[in-house]
Amino acid sequence: MWRMEEVLDLYEEPYDPLRPVVCFDERPCQLIGDVRDPLPMKPGCIKRFDSEYERGGVCWVLMSFEPLSGWREVVVTERRRKQEFALAMRCLAEEHYPQAEKILVVLDNLSTHTAAAFYESFPPEVARKLARRIEFVYTPVHGSWLSMVEVEISVLVRQCLKRRLSDIETLGREATAWCVERNRLGASVNWRFTTEDARIKLRSLYPSTEE
Repeated sequence: MWRMEEVLDLYEEPYDPLRPVVCFDERPCQLIGDVRDPLPMKPGCIKRFDSEYERGGVCWVLMSFEPLSGWREVVVTERRRKQEFALAMRCLAEEHYPQAEKILVVLDNLSTHTAAAFYESFPPEVARKLARRIEFVYTPVHGSWLSMVEVEISVLVRQCLKRRLSDIETLGREATAWCVERNRLGASVNWRFTTEDARIKLRSLYPSTEE
């Protein structure tokens, strides 16, 4: 349970621009296009789509989310490999938080989510610099829901992606527009689950000290 408490304690720390807390995750998205043009909306009738559709493959949405500042970034890629992950982390370090001493990244235990990805993607001196500035804070196994970015991705799906988007370029434009507006509003997650809550509500998961 120490990993869960580590994440929850981190969320309760005050904002520190030198040690920003960023949640990161990826999500697959099915690309779906129309075989026939939809019938436009008109008075008394909503826009109508044919039940037949065309599959366009799968792409990936990568999201970085800093809850305390209400900032997020969405990147759409064709694949989810160590290279895509490493590039996302490099963007955090060099473009978004160049002055930060340490970037604390909350993420799940996917095999690509390690510093080894840096060394497989960049020259050793770059990889080492990233590994020294980025500290991974892993959620427990089966506990990815503890990452606030899961909530934000859910909002993205409901508000933007829950419709037919036929190609990666279109999905990327729509996701970016959504992201820009959310950042403008400074929208964030109202997280209320604390370490104390975990010890009460998830008491059965803690090891017992009683004989």
